[in-house]
Amino acid sequence: MAAVPASAVEARVPVVEVLSADKVYANGTRALNPVELAIWPGEFVTLLGPSGCGKSTLLKMIANLIAPSEGRLLWWRHGFERVGEAGKQLVMVFQDATLMPWARVQANARLPLDLRKINRVAANSRVEEALALVGLTGFERHYPRQLSGGMQMRASIARALVTDPNLLLMDEPFGALDEITRNRLDADLIQLWWKKKLTVVFVTHSIYEAVFLSTRVIVMAARPGRVLAEVTIDEPHPRTDAFRVTQKFAAYAKQLSEHLAKASSLGGEQL
Repeated sequence: MAAVPASAVEARVPVVEVLSADKVYANGTRALNPVELAIWPGEFVTLLGPSGCGKSTLLKMIANLIAPSEGRLLWWRHGFERVGEAGKQLVMVFQDATLMPWARVQANARLPLDLRKINRVAANSRVEEALALVGLTGFERHYPRQLSGGMQMRASIARALVTDPNLLLMDEPFGALDEITRNRLDADLIQLWWKKKLTVVFVTHSIYEAVFLSTRVIVMAARPGRVLAEVTIDEPHPRTDAFRVTQKFAAYAKQLSEHLAKASSLGGEQL
């Protein structure tokens, strides 16, 4: 019997497993009911739902920023202590760019490498590559205040990319941007995900953003936070703006809209 290639075995190992993980705060508030979820290599999974449904709580659990009250999580079938090894790099991009205002774009993007004491020449080379990937070549010497909101977010993404991550977590990174900028960054993110062969978990309130970006959408309801439905967006990648005006795009948006209406009704929240 022929041996199974190592790459094939690795592809069947989930990047993240959420195993009956919930969150109850000290005051008794249940933020999240037990969740069962597997994130597979190369997926672009979006968490979609009304405010208070536990999207960010679940994402922070995956980032190991908060611990579940019950249940557990695994990363590449191991505990979090193995995250950071070769092929097991995790990074998170927040809603705010959180750039150091006193530092130039190059220094902001280089920060994770400086903290790891990477040789400056090698670090600058990786920063140059990351800034090129996000379309910021030529802005290395700019300060954050000299950049638009969209460009600041690009710098934040570049800072994440310099660590050569395998798992990219994004908590509504484009939520504060205008629609034109947001659509442009969504299109660039799709190209980046495809080119770098990343696994992405993305939080949004936007149905249209979820349809455009995702291979799978997890719809969540509030009070308490819980998974209501999963929708696979079975369309070819990388996608372009042409996908936004297709009947299939409209059909997926309608399906998610119906799930969100139910989520809002169950949770008593208004979108």
